[in-house]
Amino acid sequence: MNTFSATARPDAPAATILCVDDEPNILAALRRLFRREHYKVLVAGSAAAGWAVLEEEHVDIVISDMQMPEVNGTEFLERVRQRWPDTLRLLLTGHADHEATIGAINRGEVYRYITKPWNEEAILLVVRDALERQGLQREKLRLEELTRQQNEQLRDLNANLEQRVRERTAELSAAQKSLQASHERLKNNFLTLIKVFSSMVETRAGAVPGHGRKVADLARRIALRMGLTAREAQDIFVAGLLHEIGKTGFPDGLIGIPESVLKGDNLGLYRKYPHLGEQILMPLEELREAARIIGAHRERFDGAGFPEGMAGFDIPLGARILAVAHDYEALQRGLLAQRRADAAQATELVAESRGKRYDPAVVEAFYDIRTGRSVAEVIAEVAMGTAQLKPGMVLSRDLLSPEGALLLSADHVLSDRMLKQLAEYERRSSIELQLFVKSGSPDASHSHS
Repeated sequence: MNTFSATARPDAPAATILCVDDEPNILAALRRLFRREHYKVLVAGSAAAGWAVLEEEHVDIVISDMQMPEVNGTEFLERVRQRWPDTLRLLLTGHADHEATIGAINRGEVYRYITKPWNEEAILLVVRDALERQGLQREKLRLEELTRQQNEQLRDLNANLEQRVRERTAELSAAQKSLQASHERLKNNFLTLIKVFSSMVETRAGAVPGHGRKVADLARRIALRMGLTAREAQDIFVAGLLHEIGKTGFPDGLIGIPESVLKGDNLGLYRKYPHLGEQILMPLEELREAARIIGAHRERFDGAGFPEGMAGFDIPLGARILAVAHDYEALQRGLLAQRRADAAQATELVAESRGKRYDPAVVEAFYDIRTGRSVAEVIAEVAMGTAQLKPGMVLSRDLLSPEGALLLSADHVLSDRMLKQLAEYERRSSIELQLFVKSGSPDASHSHS
């Protein structure tokens, strides 16, 4: 065991961090990093050595590598949880599969996991936040014990000691307020950690910085416009921040590729990311509703989405809201199709897909936020099958294949030749197309919608 003890800050004793990794260069890098922050740093080259350190030393935080010989990070942290439950546990991992990461979170109750190679500022922020959370938790327990003791004393007070009762009551009230303040700080720090983690997810090559925050902000505005409670809107906001967490295990080459050009195995892997994100977050009780929203946010109102093919109101309302916010931002950043749309074009594309991709009520709230108008005031159109179409009719929406590929763009004027091609496409594909034409098109006003 090697030990480095830095000079403590004058206002507080140095926290103790134990780093466990079988690679000496990793341990050296972590020791240099935390030494600058005046932490007491202990290092161990194996799980057995790490347990031995914990038997002899008080440790505030243990940082363990996932892949170690003999005993891996999951088994090591599980025993740490059992023997030293007050020690916070962080997992250091490379591009591990989700099964191993989820196992470590569940069995070792890992506070956070950090990917190699790490960002120094990010890992320092994680450690500082972890120590602050630990301090708040200890203060919370202290205050709860103080409250319990005071309640016991109040029961023993003599009826003639009214003044003493008032003094004790005042102390109890102060303790309760302090406890509430600590609870609020825990909640705020929890949300801050979520925002930090969202930013870390977007540091991957090909990711779009700020995408999660923009999606989250818009989704929350839509939720509030629809009359949802503050708690429901907050769950949707958190889901927006973390909606792409399921992509953390993707290879860099798959990040940022437009969805419309993905094929084969890449497309199959891509369509798993909502479910993977839900699995990662589900063990955390405070994030279970956000996890449920993330798992369904790529479903479509017409049932043609993924990963489960849910339709209509079977899709959670939060997921229906997040779908609109996600696609609006993704259309502008080339994440759905190769051709990027500007904000106005993305707004109209979303409006045109109401009732198909999106819940019409959600689109109505979104459109009001974006334009201050109702969708019905702007787009007058009629839905019909290919048998009802006539030459000269004008499409009011893009016509997309079931896979999302563009077949015809909005404002296309239908010709007799095009009508024959559409009929042939239906015959070969064994599907029935539904097209939306402008109500001012020839004979459109006399067709059934």
